[in-house]
Parts: sequence; structure tokens; C-alpha cells
Amino acid sequence: MRHILGTLLVSLFIVTSLYAESEEQVSDRIVAIVNDRIILKSDVDQEVTNYMRQMEMSNQSIQFDQSLWYEVLESIIDNYVLLEKAKMDSVVVSDDMVNRQMDQRIQQMIQQAGSERALERAFGMSIVELRADNREMFREQLIAQQVQQQRMQKVSITRPEVIEFFEQIPEDERPVIPEQVALSQIVVIPPALQDAEIEARRKAEQIRDSIVTHGRSFEEMARRYSMGPTANRGGELPMMPMSDLVAEYSAAAAALEEGEISGVVRSVFGFHIIRLNERVGENIATSNILISVGEEGLDEEYAIEKLEAIRDSVMNHGKSFGEMARRYSDDSFTRDMNGRIINRQTGQRLIYLEELDSDLYRTVLQLEEEGELTEPKSFNPAAGDSETAYRIIRLDRHIPEHRANLEQDYDQIREIALQQKRMDVLSNWLKNLRDDVHIEYKIDVPERYREPQLDFHDLEAPPEGADTQTDIDT
Repeated sequence: MRHILGTLLVSLFIVTSLYAESEEQVSDRIVAIVNDRIILKSDVDQEVTNYMRQMEMSNQSIQFDQSLWYEVLESIIDNYVLLEKAKMDSVVVSDDMVNRQMDQRIQQMIQQAGSERALERAFGMSIVELRADNREMFREQLIAQQVQQQRMQKVSITRPEVIEFFEQIPEDERPVIPEQVALSQIVVIPPALQDAEIEARRKAEQIRDSIVTHGRSFEEMARRYSMGPTANRGGELPMMPMSDLVAEYSAAAAALEEGEISGVVRSVFGFHIIRLNERVGENIATSNILISVGEEGLDEEYAIEKLEAIRDSVMNHGKSFGEMARRYSDDSFTRDMNGRIINRQTGQRLIYLEELDSDLYRTVLQLEEEGELTEPKSFNPAAGDSETAYRIIRLDRHIPEHRANLEQDYDQIREIALQQKRMDVLSNWLKNLRDDVHIEYKIDVPERYREPQLDFHDLEAPPEGADTQTDIDT
């Protein structure tokens, strides 16, 4: 249970530390002390509420009971123990790291909530207030995470250990692995027809002139005119590696001084007006106004014909799909990996069929044999600024639904076995760390919770309508 809560992974705290409630607690009391840090009952109640809210936003349901409350308390204690270890080892994190990580986390939260406005409405505060109120708490969680990662990186696993781990699972209890596929793609974004391109550039130049010459707000103009996905937040893009951006955009942004606004920059997505907000090494935070050509102004025939020619070269003339992807694909992320599509959440090449977006899912169903290529098909590249693109998909590997085995699923089994080993090592390590820290309980906590617990525990469902606060003995 505790690794679901993120006891040692600290991910729970990174997620939930940003979810601060504005309501004051009617009553409160100290429930534990770690050296000179106190833990209030309201702290634990809040983390429980936040955790359950996070699960709900992730479309997962979890019910409250006292076991959950006690384990969250222990999670907070573990976090403070890690902070004490960080103090002894002089572990610190920079302001830049805090800013970057907060930006990324807030963007994830916005995606989960559906929009900035939805997130602000859910938590009763603006994004700016959310950042300011939780900045130092977030810094502490990053420090604790670094301490933990330094220990985890030292843990490795051998093949015999993986085999032993797997063989200890009774055959009839081994999980059924859903159908999986490995895919590659070549993407072509239709270029603009000449007249439409001229008009789009002219509009971009007028908007830039309004900002640079006439003092209009960049954010206001972005919200009003930008056709990119960042329009509703004033064109702001969080700190990210320049390699994650298309080459023309990153090159133009890298040439700017902080606060400077670029000329009109053309990329495959359209015409950009870029402001460099901050640069840290090879990472940049920018704001962007994108003027793209509407679908009616795109040369879709060009994209289709180009992909048909590429497909013919692969199927009938022995050209390498990976080489053609590197040379011709307009998707920078998959292009650099020979067109390979990966699960961006896990980094895995094999993707469960049920996890594919609807566009890709429908396309894959038409592929029957490994190595088969689709005809060019239109799709909406949601991760980019373009509304329409075309691609061909290749089925590289297909694994039907099956019961887990070492031959087909070794990499996944290895990750599970390694995670279990890390949990065991971390549990013992943290238990030893606790011996060097003063921990005082101010309430009765069942003995089974008073040490690191990284195994699953069955939770009894609470009575109908149970509250998320537990009654503690006074």
C-alpha cells in the first residue's frame, strides 16, 4: 500500500503538496514530532484528502479507512526522516530546479483538470498563488527525493535474481498481459498553399509590430490571436530542453536575450513570434504566438503524395523505414528514433493496445502482420501546434494477450523485480535512518505502522459515507 502512497518514492508529496486547501481546520492537534518538526492532525487529513482527489482525477477510486490515514502519517514521518538525512549530507536543490519541476508538475495538473481555469476553480486559487503557497514545501520534497534516488541508484539486479523472483509466483497467479504492439511512424505536415502562407506571415508580422512598436501585451495578443495550444495561458511554455522543440524555434529562441522578442520565425507548424523568458543551460522557458494556416489553406495532396512515395520506397525498393523517417518525418520526437513510437509515460517501446489514442487504435486494427504499413492517413497531432498531419504507420511487433512469461516479458518482469528489491533495500535503509532521528508519537499508532512498510495491504472498505478524517484518541 505504501508505495501506492509514495512513501519512499515521495511522488505522493510532489503531487499533493501543490493541492493546498484554503479552508481552516476547526480543531487540530500535534500527532507526531520528528526532531524539531511537528506533524499536525490537519496535515495528515489534508494529505489523505489530496491523495484521494489525485486518484479521482486519475480515474482511480480508493476508499478511506484508518489504515490509509495511519500510512499517510508514516509517509510524512518518512519524508521528514529523509530531510534530516539530506541535512546531514548537505543535499540541496537549486531555485532553477524547483522552478522547472514546479512548471512541469503544474502542467500535468492542468492536463488532468482539463484547463487552467478548471484547476484554479478546483483549488480556489490562481496558478500564481498555487506556486507561491507551495514553493518551499515543493523544494523539501525534491530534496527528499534526491536523497532517496541516491540510495536507489546503487541497487541493481541480476538475471538469476529476476528468474528467481518470477518463479516464486505460482503459475496460476501470474498476471495476464494485455495485447501489446510496437509501432513506428513517418509524419508529414501539409505545407501551406502560397497565398495562404503569405497571408499568415503578414498577420504574424502585424501582431509582432503591435507588441514591439505599439506596446501591446504579449500575453493579451497570444490569447486573442495565437492558434497554438498555449494561447489560453498567454502563449507561455514551461522550461524545457531545446531539443524538445522544433529546430527553427529553438534556434531562434537561443539567439535571444531574456525578455527579447524574435522576428517572425517559420516552422512546419506556421509562423511564430517568440519571447525568451529564461534560459538555464540548454533549457529555455519561452512564450509563443503561433499563426498557422487553416486546413483550407493546406496542400494536403502534397503530404499524401510524399508519404505514398516514401511507402513505395520502403515496400518495393528496399529502403529502410528508419532511414526514411530520419530524412523525411516532420515529427521531431519520433524522427530521431527512426520513427519509433514510445509510451511517453513509461518510456517503453511496447504499448498496450488499450492505451493507444483512438486515432492510432483504429489504424492499428487494420494491420495484420509485423512489418505491414498503412496507407497515408490524416490525424490530429495533439502534442504539437499543427491541427492536421498525415502519417504512415508500421507494425513492428505484435504480442497477443497472454499469461506472463520470461521469454516475452523479461524486461517488464525485470522492472517489477528490481522495484521490489529496491523497496526491500529502502525499507531496511529507512528503518536504520529512523533509529538516528528522534520520532515521538503523540497519539496511539498501531505497532505495525511504526516502521517503513512497502508491501500491499488490503484495506477494508469504510462504512457508507465515511469521512476522510480519522478519530484519534485524545
